[in-house]
Amino acid sequence: MQRLRIAVDTPAHAGLADALDYLSTEHLPPGTLVRVPLGRRDVPGLVWDAPADPGADGDAADPEGFALRPVTEALTSLAPLPAAWRQLVAFCARYYQRSLGEVALAVLPPELRKLDDAGLAKRLRLHDKRAAAAARPDGAPAPARPPLTPEQHTVLAAVDMAGQACHLLHGVTGSGKTEVYLRLAEAALDAGRQALILVPEINLTPQLEARFAARFPGRRLVSLHSALTPAQRLAHWLAAHRGQADIVLGTRLAVFCPLPRPGLIVVDEEHDPSYKQQDGARYSARDLAVYRGKLEQVPVVLGSATPSLETWQHAQVGRYRLLTMAERVGQGPLPQVRVVDMRQQPRPAPGEPPPALSAPVQAALEACIARGEQALLFLNRRGFAPVLQCGACGWKSGCPHCSAWRVFHKLDRTLRCHHCAFTERVPRACPDCGNLDILPLGRGTEKLQEQVAELLHTVLRPDGSPARVARIDADTTRLKGTLETQLAAVHAGEVDVLVGTQMVTKGHDFRRVTLVVAVDPDGALFTADFRAPERLFATLMQAAGRAGRDAGVARHAEMWIQTANPEHALFTALRAHDYARFADSQLREREMAGLPPFAHLALLRAEARDAAVAEAFLRAARERARALAEAMGVADSLTLYAPVPPHVARVAGQERRQMLVESASRAVLQRLLAPWAAEMPALRQQHRGIVRWAVDVDPASI
Repeated sequence: MQRLRIAVDTPAHAGLADALDYLSTEHLPPGTLVRVPLGRRDVPGLVWDAPADPGADGDAADPEGFALRPVTEALTSLAPLPAAWRQLVAFCARYYQRSLGEVALAVLPPELRKLDDAGLAKRLRLHDKRAAAAARPDGAPAPARPPLTPEQHTVLAAVDMAGQACHLLHGVTGSGKTEVYLRLAEAALDAGRQALILVPEINLTPQLEARFAARFPGRRLVSLHSALTPAQRLAHWLAAHRGQADIVLGTRLAVFCPLPRPGLIVVDEEHDPSYKQQDGARYSARDLAVYRGKLEQVPVVLGSATPSLETWQHAQVGRYRLLTMAERVGQGPLPQVRVVDMRQQPRPAPGEPPPALSAPVQAALEACIARGEQALLFLNRRGFAPVLQCGACGWKSGCPHCSAWRVFHKLDRTLRCHHCAFTERVPRACPDCGNLDILPLGRGTEKLQEQVAELLHTVLRPDGSPARVARIDADTTRLKGTLETQLAAVHAGEVDVLVGTQMVTKGHDFRRVTLVVAVDPDGALFTADFRAPERLFATLMQAAGRAGRDAGVARHAEMWIQTANPEHALFTALRAHDYARFADSQLREREMAGLPPFAHLALLRAEARDAAVAEAFLRAARERARALAEAMGVADSLTLYAPVPPHVARVAGQERRQMLVESASRAVLQRLLAPWAAEMPALRQQHRGIVRWAVDVDPASI
């Protein structure tokens, strides 16, 4: 009998070890998927390593005298997961304070976790049969590659495909970063290696997938993201793990895709907050990609026009190699950025709503349509209006379950909470006083679309037809395939004005867009989150980058920003397209304030029905952290802040509170977190109203 250490999916700090001991009658190498008994259940597990005591083989009891149970079944049809993959998972679990099995099993395809060996073998045979039928013959010729710009040549020459360096590719929008990714992937494939390409959101995957498929017609390409069916996800994962897929495109979970012969890792739009997981193991896929590159000894390329400040700082001090592409392909100009001071615009008459667009913006929009070009209006707020209000008693459409307003959606006449999804029909009269005069306050994309359509109802296109206004946001793209259909309409020139949230501002190559308007970006300037200016700058610069991407129309490209704060330094840097200026000023502020990347943070979050319970739990946790820090001799290197409510303090009836831990030393912070998190279950038992708690290392927002 062989004694094995097996990782199983148990909650972090549930009182069980990271991996449990089992017995096996056959030799099973580390990385083998198995099924094992756990309590009364039969669960999936992964053989992790040999027992800590080499002499324990054949011992039927653990050190405490409990009888060890045998492995139920080994899924030997599948090759073991490689050592580097296990190291990546182990690092993720350790750094983000989760259990080993929780991470290891969560990143595998759900369908794989359900199969026994016979079912897996059947799937593999079917998979191979389909792959053979779908295989394209070698030599379906690849399209001609576009000529490289001098900057692209320089960048490609600087990336050592045989090394393991991390590179920051800082390229303005339209500079040809995707072509660099394609050439690097080609080099990896020519060397017999695989390429892993990460994108921040699902809606960017099909577009990039089409470009890679067209460039590599004889190669196997698979995608990994949450929009796939379970069967598709398993098939694609198996193709990657078995070395049949040459290129893997995916969102953040794809960073854990096992590759037997990795040669390149690319993280496109590396600054995007979508790379940070917001539940379970709250990992950063970008940071794990950098770590994986070191493990696998392959180059990593982080691409962005607006790098995260952490990444930019790493490049400034030489930790990452900085590669710059400052010019657009074809050397077309970047869009001219114009700022409209909304304080100087004519005020509406009493009782009249403010106009959606200022007079200069409306004139620019009409001129754009008259030229037969396209415009993009950006407003990062969906729905018709953020809130309904009674003009008589002041009632507002609050959510009974959350500390947030329910948004008015005019199309289906509903009030919808965007936090807990609680939805009701719009009342005929005020629920408090019966007044019939209930009015929408503010503006969302649904209302903006309606207002713009009214403004343009007499504006004609060059062929004499009326202007066409469309909207893309989370409400219009709920059904499968609708996003692709709407984007295709924009690319085909069937839309003149596209209204949308930030989902249309990044990554898309709209060739006929020459005008971009940020309708109301000021809300993000004055929030408590210290990352808000960085994110707003990135969003606006990405939005500006949608304009003038085709050299034939680049001379008309412009971005208009409607703001009541035109003197803000963020807009000054944006007008000059000067990311470095903005980043350097932000880094100086962060250094003075002791914020990342000059400090390292962890948030302890707690939820309870009663806010007092959540706060008491966090206060007790704070005292335990203080005691641990003093015992370790690191109390002077840590700051433990008092519990506070987040921006939205109640969601779905649960009161939420959080406390921040800060240190200038990542090592000191990590040294505290492991023993501190291990004490949380006992603290939770003392505060029985706690519904859940979680440690968030390197939080994306606070």
